[in-house]
Amino acid sequence: MSQKAWDARKKIICELVSDSIYVPMKEKEMAAFMQVAKEDREDFRAILRELLEEGKLALTPKAKYVKGNGRALTGTFISHAKGFGFVEIEGRKEDLYIPEDKTGGAFHKDTVEVALLPECEGKRQEAQVVRIVARGMKQIVGTYDRAKEHYGFVVPDNNKLPQDIFVPKEHSKGAMSGHKVVVDITDYGNDRKSPEGRVVEILGHINDPGVDIMSIVRGYELPVEFSTKIMNQVERVSQEVSEADMAGRRDLRDVVMVTIDGEDAKDLDDAVSVAFDGERYRLGVHIADVTNYVQENSALDREALKRGTSVYLVDRVIPMLPHALSNGICSLNAGSDRLALSCLMTVEPDGEISDYEICESVIRVDKRMSYTVVKELLEDEGLAEREEAYGQYKELVPMFREMEKLAAILREKRRKRGSIDFDFPECKILLDRDGHPTEIKPYERNVATDIIEDFMLAANETIAQHFYWMELPFVYRIHDVPDGERIQKLAAFINNFGYYMKAVGRAGQKTSGEEVHPKEIQKLLAKIAGTPEEPMISRLALRSMKQAKYSVDCSGHFGLACPYYCHFTSPIRRYPDLQIHRIIKEQLRGRLKEERIAHYREILPEVAKHSSETERRAEEAERETDKLKKVEYMEERIGEEYDGVISGITSFGIYVELPNTVEGLIHVSKLPGDFFRYDESRYEMVGDATGKSYKLGMPVRVRVEDCDRFNRTIDFSIA
Repeated sequence: MSQKAWDARKKIICELVSDSIYVPMKEKEMAAFMQVAKEDREDFRAILRELLEEGKLALTPKAKYVKGNGRALTGTFISHAKGFGFVEIEGRKEDLYIPEDKTGGAFHKDTVEVALLPECEGKRQEAQVVRIVARGMKQIVGTYDRAKEHYGFVVPDNNKLPQDIFVPKEHSKGAMSGHKVVVDITDYGNDRKSPEGRVVEILGHINDPGVDIMSIVRGYELPVEFSTKIMNQVERVSQEVSEADMAGRRDLRDVVMVTIDGEDAKDLDDAVSVAFDGERYRLGVHIADVTNYVQENSALDREALKRGTSVYLVDRVIPMLPHALSNGICSLNAGSDRLALSCLMTVEPDGEISDYEICESVIRVDKRMSYTVVKELLEDEGLAEREEAYGQYKELVPMFREMEKLAAILREKRRKRGSIDFDFPECKILLDRDGHPTEIKPYERNVATDIIEDFMLAANETIAQHFYWMELPFVYRIHDVPDGERIQKLAAFINNFGYYMKAVGRAGQKTSGEEVHPKEIQKLLAKIAGTPEEPMISRLALRSMKQAKYSVDCSGHFGLACPYYCHFTSPIRRYPDLQIHRIIKEQLRGRLKEERIAHYREILPEVAKHSSETERRAEEAERETDKLKKVEYMEERIGEEYDGVISGITSFGIYVELPNTVEGLIHVSKLPGDFFRYDESRYEMVGDATGKSYKLGMPVRVRVEDCDRFNRTIDFSIA
C-alpha cells in the first residue's frame, strides 16, 4: 500500500470513530464495514495499531475501537504472579492497571506503549499494552526442576514472574533438580505458550553456602568481577604519591587530622580536622582525590559509571572500584601521603559558615580512628590517661572534644531551620563461616557517628551552594516536597490525636494543604516524642516522603531543609561524587571553558538518572539479602515468642517488627477472637463484634509460626 493510500485510510478511520452515530466495532467488524479486501487486512491491522500508538484510537474492555484521548503513553511493565500487571509512567502519580488479557505478551520490566481504556468510576485507570518497545529482562535466575527426561523448568526467584521457564534438555547445561541457574530467555512466550530459555550458568545447589546470596546478585544483574583490561589498568597505577602529583596542591600534611570509620571499613575516603581559635572553628573535610587515578572515559571510569555505586550485601561488598584502588592509593591510610580535595570551612559560634575554601591538597592522616574508640574517649574523660591501650590517643582527645562541640552546633543550626531526623533502626547481621546467620543486632548511632555525619553534611551543602551560584553544570542531590495528597491524609489522621500541621500553598498563602515546610514535620516529631503514638505517626510521616535522587536541577533537599545539596564526600563508592570531583578540579584549574561546559551539560542528565537507578537497584539487593538471612535466622526460632510493635497494616493482615528489626506478617484470618476489617482512614484493623483494634506502633507479643525462604517471608501469630 502506498503512503498516500495509507494516510487516506487513517483519515477515514479517524472520521468514522469521531462520527456521532458511530457504534464501537471490533477489528473484523470495522474491516467488513469499510469493505477492506482480504489481501489488505494485514495493512489494515497495522494502521489500527499505529492509530492506537498515536492515541487517536482506544480500545474498550471488549476490544472494540473508539475515539482515543491523546498519544499512547510509554512506561515500564511490572508483572504480577497472577498474570495481570501495572505500568509505571514517569511523572504520573498512579500506575496504570493492565488486566491479564490486555498485557499484549509483555514481560516483567519491558518498556511498553499503552492505550488507556475507558475509565470506570472508583476504579484505578486501566490500559492495554499496544506495543512492546524494548525487552527489560534478558536473563532470569531461578531453581532448575528436571521435570522429564527431555526437558525441565526453571522456577524464577522473582515472584513477580507468573510463569516458569521451559528449558529443553539440550539447553540445560547438565543442570540437575535443585540447582540455582541463570537462564537466557530465548522466547518470551504468549497466552498459550510458556517462555523458553537456555541455561548459561549453574551457580551451585540451592543448599550450597553463598549460593543464595549469589542468586540475588545475579538476579539484580550486579556486575561482580572486573575485566582483565580494567585490572591491567589498575596495576599500572602507582601506589605512592610522587612529587609531580603534589605539584600545585595545598600542602596540608602538618594539619592534625583523623579518619573515623567502622572497625571493618577498608575504603577510607574522608578525613576530618578541627581547630578552635577562641572565636571561630576551622573545620576541614578532606576527601580522597579518586579522579586523579580514574581518568574520564577510561575503561575504569566507564565501569564505575555502569556500577554507579558500591553494594554492601550481608556477606560481601561489591565495590564500584577495584579493591587495589579503593583500599590502596585512594584510601586515606594513616601515615601515608595522599591526594585529596579539601573543603576548609570557617564556622561561627552559631553554626554559620562564614567563609570557606575548596582546594586540591596533599594530606597525611595522623590516626585511623573507629566510631567505638572515639565514643569511649568522649564519654569517659580519664580513658586516655588511665588505660595503656588508649594512651596513644591522649593528644587527640582535645580535638575530639572540639569536634563534639562543633557537631552539636551544626546540628542545632540544622534543627532550627527544620531539618528532619528519622531515627529508624538499621541492623547488622553476623554470619558464620558457612554464611549462616548467628546474630542480628541493631546499628547504634553514637556521638562519633553524629560527628562524621554533621561534618559531611556541612561540606556537601557548602560545595553545592558554591557551584549553584557559579551557574555551572553540576549533579545535585535533591529531595522533593512530599505529595500534597499524602500530607493532607497525614494531617487529617494526626488531628485524631490532637496534633496540627500547617500547610502552605505555592505562593506562600495558607491553604487546605498543598505543601508543607519540613519544620512542620520536625515539630510534629518533637511533639510526639515519647508518646504511645510516636512509632505510628513517625512511620506515617516517613511514608509521606518522596525518595531522594540525583538531578542536574538544584530544587533543594526537603528532608535537610536546605536549598543546595550534593554528594561530594564518597567518591570511592558513589559515582556522582566522582563526577562532581572532576567538575570541581576543572573549575579550580581554570579549564571549564565553553566546550567543557557544553560537554557536561550534555552528559550529566544521564549520569544523574543512571546513578539514581543504580542506587535503587543496590538498595533493593541489600534489602533482599537482609530479608533472606532474617528468614534463615528465624527458621530456627519457630515456636518462640517475642515482643514487637505493629509496623504496617494492610487489608490482608498486620506486620510486626521485633527489636532486632525482623519483620513478620500476622494474616487477618489468624487474628483471634473476632472478624477483623481494615479501616484505611485510621490505619487500624478493627473487629466487627468486639470493636477491638490493632493500630500502627502498638506493642504486641507474637509467636513465630512459619518461615518461607523462597518468598522471604515470616509468619507470626498473636501469642
